[in-house]
Amino acid sequence: MRVLLINTSERTGGAAIACNRLMMALKKQGVRAKMLVRDKQTDRISVVALKPSIWLPIKFLWERFIIFVNNRLKRKGIFLVDIANVGTDITKMREFERADVIHLHWTNQGFLSLKVMERIVRSGKPVVITMHDMWYFTGICHYSSGCEKYKTLCEKCEQLGEGRSLTDLAKSVFEKKRKIYSQAHITFVGCSRWMADLAKQSRLTEGHTVVNIPNAIDMEVFRPTSKESAREALGVRLDKKVILFGAQRITDERKGFRYLVNACRLIKETNPELADKIVIMVVGGDSTKIQRQLPMEIKSIRYVREEQQMVNLYNAADLYVTPSLQDNLPNTIVEAMACGVPCVGFNVGGIPEMIDHKQNGYVAEMKNAKDFADGIEWTLTADYDTLSEAAHRKALEMYSEEAVAKKYMEVYDNACNGNV
Repeated sequence: MRVLLINTSERTGGAAIACNRLMMALKKQGVRAKMLVRDKQTDRISVVALKPSIWLPIKFLWERFIIFVNNRLKRKGIFLVDIANVGTDITKMREFERADVIHLHWTNQGFLSLKVMERIVRSGKPVVITMHDMWYFTGICHYSSGCEKYKTLCEKCEQLGEGRSLTDLAKSVFEKKRKIYSQAHITFVGCSRWMADLAKQSRLTEGHTVVNIPNAIDMEVFRPTSKESAREALGVRLDKKVILFGAQRITDERKGFRYLVNACRLIKETNPELADKIVIMVVGGDSTKIQRQLPMEIKSIRYVREEQQMVNLYNAADLYVTPSLQDNLPNTIVEAMACGVPCVGFNVGGIPEMIDHKQNGYVAEMKNAKDFADGIEWTLTADYDTLSEAAHRKALEMYSEEAVAKKYMEVYDNACNGNV
């Protein structure tokens, strides 16, 4: 079986990482898998890129311009949505023609247009879509922020100038997606039960199959190693309590960094002895801009691409925190748990499916900085070996390459054989 996995980027972003890992997991199970991307960052032959063209960045800028104009020349929300009005036709590429299954992942930012998606669906090849966010079953938004219009008909998107755009982009795109999806049976995959359950409620997925399969991780790479060696490499003392926080763009409001700041301030006020022992490692874009906001010792590290470097960071940590306000199935939690690191996160999205409260971490009440602080304190003072072992065991059972690959192979077989 030949499977073509399609994603905008090869390595940048959570969807790219998950797609890459799935490709490797499938190949280990004997599946002939390839990735097709717009932005290629390595020289791997299993990853195919579009031909370089000056039009590729222009297409992305044109899409943003159309959104900007329709948003009455206001920037608010224009990077929270995608309208897929431009893209590159991949259906004539050899890799597409030879594939038995077309597996779409995150394809926005001018990579695939709605017209191209229609050509993909009309090709007759089985189509599988992994939903790394909500875009495939909403009108134009990646996360609906509580809006439930996607259940019936997206219109007057509240993320664009409070719905006062000149043209109703949400309604237009929603109706186009509905027409495209009606032309064939599609299998939608949610990386979390939360995402799959939301997708099942959308009018766009009516008559289609919606399943839940988590992201895969190589447990031979992401595994517990020597904490002493990891800290020595980073210059962090062994008697410190190390909290790790990371995001592609830390200042993104959805990542909830301000709740981590407030939680740390509460710990500093109520438990100064513990606060003095804490070192917070902040990894990602803009990490150097937020140092003064945290009332504890900070170690800023720019965005990390190399897996082994991330493994070192996780193994140096006592705790990974994720104060995200909306998230699907964060790769960072999977990675941390695979390395035996307990996690603290809010009760939102797919996070409570991953963190078992007070077993391998702590699930805090949504947007409650006090409870988040309590979770940090509880985890740092609990039996670390027990929490660490439970975290590693959960990752091994749920997210191993073999387990995830076999679930996708079943999806592919059903799609090829017309079993729904």
